[in-house]
Amino acid sequence: MPAFDLIIRGGTIVDGTGEPRFTGDIAVKDGLVAQVGNVSGDAAEEIDASGLLVTPGFVDIHTHYDGQATWDQEMAPSSWHGVTTVVMGNCGVGFAPARPDKHEWLIGLMEGVEDIPGTALAEGMSWDWETFPEYLDALEKLPRTVDVGTHVPHGSVRAYVLGDRERPGAVPTDEDIRQMSAIVEEGVRAGALGFSTSRTVLHRDVDGEVVPGTTATKEELIEIGRAMGRAGHGVFEMASDMKREWDEFGWMGALSRETGLPCTYAALQSIAKEMPLDEQISSMRAENDNGANIVAQIALRGNGIVMAWQGTVHPFRLKPSWKEIEDLPWEQQKAKLFDPEFKAKMLAEQHDFSEVNQDIIGLIMVVCGGWNMQFEMDPDFNYEPTAAESILERAKAAGVSGDEYAYDLLCSDDGKGFIYLPILNYADGNLDFLKDLQQSDDTVNSLSDGGAHCGTICDAASPTFMLQHWVRDRSRGTISLENAIKRQCADTARLYGLEDRGVLAPGYLADINIIDMERLKLGKPWLAFDLPAGGKRLLQKAEGYVATIKNGAVTFREGEWTGETPGGLIRGPQRAELAEAAE
Repeated sequence: MPAFDLIIRGGTIVDGTGEPRFTGDIAVKDGLVAQVGNVSGDAAEEIDASGLLVTPGFVDIHTHYDGQATWDQEMAPSSWHGVTTVVMGNCGVGFAPARPDKHEWLIGLMEGVEDIPGTALAEGMSWDWETFPEYLDALEKLPRTVDVGTHVPHGSVRAYVLGDRERPGAVPTDEDIRQMSAIVEEGVRAGALGFSTSRTVLHRDVDGEVVPGTTATKEELIEIGRAMGRAGHGVFEMASDMKREWDEFGWMGALSRETGLPCTYAALQSIAKEMPLDEQISSMRAENDNGANIVAQIALRGNGIVMAWQGTVHPFRLKPSWKEIEDLPWEQQKAKLFDPEFKAKMLAEQHDFSEVNQDIIGLIMVVCGGWNMQFEMDPDFNYEPTAAESILERAKAAGVSGDEYAYDLLCSDDGKGFIYLPILNYADGNLDFLKDLQQSDDTVNSLSDGGAHCGTICDAASPTFMLQHWVRDRSRGTISLENAIKRQCADTARLYGLEDRGVLAPGYLADINIIDMERLKLGKPWLAFDLPAGGKRLLQKAEGYVATIKNGAVTFREGEWTGETPGGLIRGPQRAELAEAAE
């Protein structure tokens, strides 16, 4: 019998600890890393990694696969980008607990906040659960390419307890809060990795109402946090507009010190946040200096919209001519869009804002104008474009208007052209502000939103972007490979108590990526209609992933799924076998 199940030979190993890379072998046995270094002996399979990068599997802690994980084993697109562990249930939205009469309401909440087609969720989910522990049981039934863990979401909890009383501004009674806390404690004891909430006006349901939790008092949030403290583990995750009157850092700091548990929040340059990012970071650090454990989740590129004719938004969506064709099948739409007379008519029209919800009209105004902040996604697009690369400047160089240049751009590639509009995290027209934050222990790489925003973004590719842009190609200054891998593997895993992964060392899970850094490149996005009920989603693959390995099984070779599904459900904190044996 072979000594090992798998040996990866001669690769450049970056082990996730932040220590310098080295050349060596990795042996795998029974789903765990058995040896690292100079491995002797044979294996059932060997992979020659000479000249290739070998890293731990990536741990993505901010995703929204809550529905997809109940039916999809491949877990794309995150699994295409070296991710072997996802944490979902973020931003206070999810599907448990769920009373039978609230299924449609919860779908509408997820569709509105995360732009996941409601028809796909309605057809794809079996709803063979009501309580949160029953939801975990349902997740456990389906093997996948990745491990999944989840939060207890505030929206579902509030809807379960308040019922028809749940509406914007609803004030729960003391008994309501006691019941919500009990549900959260039950969920965390059953294996949830934490609790999540959303307190931003950017998050709205399909009817335009702000989500549950937006107006929650700090007393409600603290009592729910204490429930996790009683259970003994869990992360309190939050998206917030950071209004100064809410004193978010004050109560997060107090809660963290009292329970000993971490709080984490989405740290962004945002049009909705009252506190600038610098003030968010300084306020967090003041609390941490006083014994708190608050961690900022940072995105590595501008958070924005990828626009196309077939997406959910594009710069001409409020033109009367578009309204005439928006409900037609794509081939009929395309025939109109390629008609010179139709083009001339649309370009001559003004935008019609009469039916736009006033709460989002500012955003729509940005989308429909501002060619200086919209960019052509050409084959070498790097997501940190300069002003000289804007549609405004390219239109000037071509001697046409911004409107005409953008129209023709969207019509390129047989009507599959894309425009990038960074709305958040790009106030300076570059990403310089993120360089120092990526060296800090109180920040963590996050906010990919994998599985969400199906018609507008595909930031599930964030780990690939990190390596391609921040480590290899960025002309304005790169970060070290060792630091990047540590941040996407060990750091993200440790925040959620997943101490059995994120490092390549004996006793840890054999979650491994083999990467050709010279070939690593993000592919062009495309719109697929492969969700249940023909639901659409924006997808993006990458070249350069030679293999991805989960629990010792090769799940992807050269970006193609092998059919292996070694991933399962994570229930609560995890420890490496080596650490357990040492005790």
